[in-house]
Amino acid sequence: MTNQVNNEARVIPLRPVPDRPAQPESEPAESKEPLWRDLVGDVLRRERRAQDRTLKDVADAARISLPYLSEIERGRKEASSEVLAAAAHALGLGLGDLLSLAHGELTRRTITHSRPATAPHRPYNGLSLAA
Repeated sequence: MTNQVNNEARVIPLRPVPDRPAQPESEPAESKEPLWRDLVGDVLRRERRAQDRTLKDVADAARISLPYLSEIERGRKEASSEVLAAAAHALGLGLGDLLSLAHGELTRRTITHSRPATAPHRPYNGLSLAA
């Protein structure tokens, strides 16, 4: 009688395999609220394009590197208030203007992607920021 050793490894998954493929991180689920950095980036890009200005022109005026401004516009970076103010001022906007436009974009997107009927509407009773 000979004992043969099985050289095959047994794989035990640490997490259950999902039934459907996961969504890529670049495409947020419709039920999620938009990220602030995406809203601000979209507003900056829209304002820059409305003025027919290049990334380089605005980055130079704001004293921000061109790649960093591009990442902010694409929602890849969470910019500080100082950087956002510099970018806004380079476009002839105040920081309050930028925040107001981003708030309008948030309102537009959340109305467009309405909440599920099962979710109760609860008013926000927290602190609000006004500029």
